[in-house]
Amino acid sequence: MYVEWRKMERHGLKWAQESVVPLWERTERFRIYSPWLIPGPVQTASYITALLTSIRDRRGLIDDVPAAVKVRVEKQQVVYGNHKFAILLEESVLRYRIGGTDVMAGQLGYLLSVMALPSVSIGIIPQDADRSGLWPVEGFFLYDNALVNVELVSAHLTVVQKHELAMYAKTFGKLAELAVYGAEARELITAAIESLG
Repeated sequence: MYVEWRKMERHGLKWAQESVVPLWERTERFRIYSPWLIPGPVQTASYITALLTSIRDRRGLIDDVPAAVKVRVEKQQVVYGNHKFAILLEESVLRYRIGGTDVMAGQLGYLLSVMALPSVSIGIIPQDADRSGLWPVEGFFLYDNALVNVELVSAHLTVVQKHELAMYAKTFGKLAELAVYGAEARELITAAIESLG
């Protein structure tokens, strides 16, 4: 299903955030790949505010950013439930200054702390990884084996065909093989924090 942002956000960002709550609540296993942003489940309120303010301004939406931030922060409670999160980030995500230096420092610090949760696995794909076999692809959320969401410039795409879901799952697995975890991932995040100096 292809839904334009202007249709999905016609009632504001708060409504758009609320619309995915049932999906988040019923999903047991999240697989998230992001080549450009820290993904929603592990964002700080300040980072969310910077992102949603930018979206509001770019798309000319009503100003309900504080209410939308509140909903997104509340949605993050799933991170502390019986859900599992496997999150893969390109190293460049750690370097994009969303919201400025202080916001990014806080966001990266939070990423370090959330990595300690038993429900969360965070892998970082180093910039110097050999990408001969698989280069960066579009960011996506894979919810169990039920559906994939992809955010485009103009629309929100939902993929449900079994063969396409299998392709996304396989791609996630290949990307996961390129990533570093644990101490190596923390080292990359710490280096990104230090570069903010």
